[in-house]
Amino acid sequence: MKSRSVLALVAVTALSLTGCAMGGTGPAATSAPAVSASAKPTGSITVWSWDVAATALKRLATEYQSSHPDTTIDVVDIGYDNAYDKISVGLQAGSGLPDLVTIETDHASGYLGQFPQGFVKLDSVIGDKKADFDPSKWAAATGTDGGIYMVPWDSGTVALYYRSDYLKAAGVDPNSLTTWDALIAAGEKIKAATGHTLMSIDVSSGATFGMLMQQQGAWIFDSQGNVSVNSPQAVQALTVLKTIHDKGLLKNVKGWDGRVSSTKAGDSAVHPEAVWWIGTLEGEMKELSGKFGVVPLPAFGDSARTAANGGSNLAVPAQAKNPTLAADFAAWVLADAKNQASMMEKEGLFPAYLPALAEPIFNQPDKYFGGQKVYQLFAEQTAKIPPVNFTSDAAKASDIVGNAVVAAVLNGKDPKTVLDDAAKQIATATGRQIAG
Repeated sequence: MKSRSVLALVAVTALSLTGCAMGGTGPAATSAPAVSASAKPTGSITVWSWDVAATALKRLATEYQSSHPDTTIDVVDIGYDNAYDKISVGLQAGSGLPDLVTIETDHASGYLGQFPQGFVKLDSVIGDKKADFDPSKWAAATGTDGGIYMVPWDSGTVALYYRSDYLKAAGVDPNSLTTWDALIAAGEKIKAATGHTLMSIDVSSGATFGMLMQQQGAWIFDSQGNVSVNSPQAVQALTVLKTIHDKGLLKNVKGWDGRVSSTKAGDSAVHPEAVWWIGTLEGEMKELSGKFGVVPLPAFGDSARTAANGGSNLAVPAQAKNPTLAADFAAWVLADAKNQASMMEKEGLFPAYLPALAEPIFNQPDKYFGGQKVYQLFAEQTAKIPPVNFTSDAAKASDIVGNAVVAAVLNGKDPKTVLDDAAKQIATATGRQIAG
């Protein structure tokens, strides 16, 4: 599921509702409800989701009911725009939620921190499958007590898309783009040869900054929940973006539409984007077929060459009327290689369930990318995504970080200085300590 977030940090509506607990990651749930894997799933459940995710669940619900004749699965497409309002209100009120809900990864930690007893613990259902899931998604779905509270669904594995015709015109080998320094040097050659900038991004969203931090195993908060947006890794990430801009290699665009229209117009040579960008290219830019390739993200030293942007989970609210069936259906859909591969093929949802990545669909050449096996590349990178700690204070940090990125990249401020200031602002807003 494509990311609609800002810095992968959408403001969780629950965090701004009057009466919600604020600050910190919340206390560990000492009596969180749980389900038994041995209980037989029967009866009916209601599931909330949206867009292609709802389409996939409706299709698989029919198959589940066929093999579980005493069950009924009602999947409701609640739409995206008001989804989190509904989920947040239901969690705060303790009523009004269905048996199973879709929750995007960047919202997961916020909900688990603010409502530690709001979801059913799923250890008995999928607790033994930790090694089978994208580690970054598993970490985000884990509660403060170490239990697993959501089943990871799809991953937003990130790589570097490139215009093969632009690189060819500049004499740049895409396989040479192994470091950010190498990419910047290539960008200068590409602009000299073609007149095109290196990349088009929405600077104010901070999303690309987030990717560059995560591939180094860094984030706005560290694993202990302390503010770490001014870490050496974060400074290095912001310095790279500032350098790209200062060399005249960056085109600043606005939002999702800006990214799409700039790509369609051929403004820039490379695009650090998630796997779901394939669907955007093939669906909205058919005329560019054969002009794109994909390589892993450039590295910072020995860092990972990937990050995450987007993805979702299925969670069972504690108020579910039939948690046993809800948990069983979620595990049946998402912890199954064939089902996950079918969602990739039919709905374009790239699985967080690693065994699914061995299915034949992920090893097939794609004509749009000149016959490259692009899904194989993303499959190889998914298990390497560094997990990060979103915390329950992601929403409070979002605008502060976005402003810091703009200050450094577009307004020429020193990256270390603006990130130190951002760290102080986040610490004040959240009551958290600054790391180190």
